[in-house]
Amino acid sequence: MSRFTEMVAAAAASDQGPGTRGLVTGEPDAPRCRGWGQVRECALRISAALRSSRGGPPVRRGDAVAVLAARPDSVVPAVQAVWLAGASVTMLHQPTPRTDLGTWAEDTLRVTRMIGAGLVLLGEPFHEFAPVLAEHGIRFRDLDELSRAETGPAEEVPTDEDDLALLQLTSGSSAEPKAVRITHGNLYHNTRAITAAARLSPERDVAVSWLPLFHDMGMVGCLAVPMALGMRLVKVTPADFLARPSLWPELIGRYGGTVTAAPNFAYAITARGMERAEAGAFDLSTLRFALNGAEPVDPDTVGRFLAAGAGFGLRPECVVCAFGMAEATLAVSFAPTHGGMEVDTVDSEALWSSRRAVPARPGNSGARGFALLGPPLPGMEIVVVDESGASLPERGVGGLLIRGAAVTPGYLTVHGPLAATDGNGWLDTGDEGYLVDGQLVVCGRRKDVIVLGGRNVHPTDIERAACTVSGVRPGNAAAVREDAGRRREHFAVIVESRSAGDETEERRLRKEVAAKVFGEVGARPSTVLVVEPGSLPKTPSGKLRRGAAAELLS
Repeated sequence: MSRFTEMVAAAAASDQGPGTRGLVTGEPDAPRCRGWGQVRECALRISAALRSSRGGPPVRRGDAVAVLAARPDSVVPAVQAVWLAGASVTMLHQPTPRTDLGTWAEDTLRVTRMIGAGLVLLGEPFHEFAPVLAEHGIRFRDLDELSRAETGPAEEVPTDEDDLALLQLTSGSSAEPKAVRITHGNLYHNTRAITAAARLSPERDVAVSWLPLFHDMGMVGCLAVPMALGMRLVKVTPADFLARPSLWPELIGRYGGTVTAAPNFAYAITARGMERAEAGAFDLSTLRFALNGAEPVDPDTVGRFLAAGAGFGLRPECVVCAFGMAEATLAVSFAPTHGGMEVDTVDSEALWSSRRAVPARPGNSGARGFALLGPPLPGMEIVVVDESGASLPERGVGGLLIRGAAVTPGYLTVHGPLAATDGNGWLDTGDEGYLVDGQLVVCGRRKDVIVLGGRNVHPTDIERAACTVSGVRPGNAAAVREDAGRRREHFAVIVESRSAGDETEERRLRKEVAAKVFGEVGARPSTVLVVEPGSLPKTPSGKLRRGAAAELLS
């Protein structure tokens, strides 16, 4: 067995009953707890059914198996079952009520062909899409039927460190799908690094998560790691959270949650809810590790979350700002635990024009605060380089490269395998940032940089300014580059607002957004477009797709 699957087996062996550990699902209506040993028994039965010839060709070692399901009580044992069969897992992107089913089916077909998946495991709430899969010739099996299959548990198929465990679909804006190849060795090393950096303890810690399992932070950080350690994991779905955001802090209080994670937008939503909540509505006193990652960390959002949670026992030192990416399995850097959020304030003009992070006093004109994202995790290296590839000194702004045992060996694409690293093992993250006192700061995506009079301006600065205008939905603004040929480059700003369609309000929003942006970056947008909520295109994990957003301007 690989070292990762040995960890999973050991955790299951030490947690045979539904006691204080194990997997909790079914909240808020029908909570159910199963020990990790019980989850493994179910997974072994499903694995035996997958490896039998009944229901179609059997799953064999090295196969790729796709999963289209959302309910954690069925997804978790299914993922283990695939690993027990020696195959790799791909969580398919899930259709939403807004999804065009024809386009989704075509994309799903392309993905299954790309990864070579001969089988899709289908579960709730997506059974209604069975005819769509069948129509396109995609073979599937029902997860509920597999879990009830009359077959005895099968032995685990041995796996090596270089065998694939995950084919993680990337969430970029490219029209062509791409999957990150994550090996059992990658999973093992990142699990060990996360455990050390977060000081996780299966005896002490309780993880609470609503994150989607088709995203790396949900699959690795909030499933694979707790499962491998044998921690108690309370798992609900993204739909549960979005329908009632207060469920997240409620579950932390109900189960004494100590560990959780989410993107920045979720902390903004939860802060608003806590500000309106009655005294005693939540108990967040047990929370010691609240990771903020997967999208840019906004210090103002974190501050608002902490202020709103203070009355419910939330401690400021519990916040952990982090940087990660699927290509690193998950985690690249964590801020020190129990240190709370630290902000590095720099002069934005120097950052844009001279590519240096020059310290500035908070509150000064042109000052810009970035959250410190911590040092690299054990086994991970980070270097900042200029355009020629030369390493930059501390506070020099450039491209971020990473290297380590958790970094992917490469991608699968529609055109075949693609290397992810150079000859020395370095992976270009596509991000820009700098290092200070050994900690990482990320300024933004290189491809999204807007050049204004020779200055490199990151769209997050423009978007943050736009979102301070009353009526703009927090976290729902996009700054997009408009190429101007030989003339100075222009940019547009698109904002979501519930006032879209109200001519008077739209006029006010356009004026105030333009003024706020000018005050932040010294340039006015060529256009401010006001759109309805939900109009801005985002990846399945909630990240803004600026390239696709630009199409709204045409």
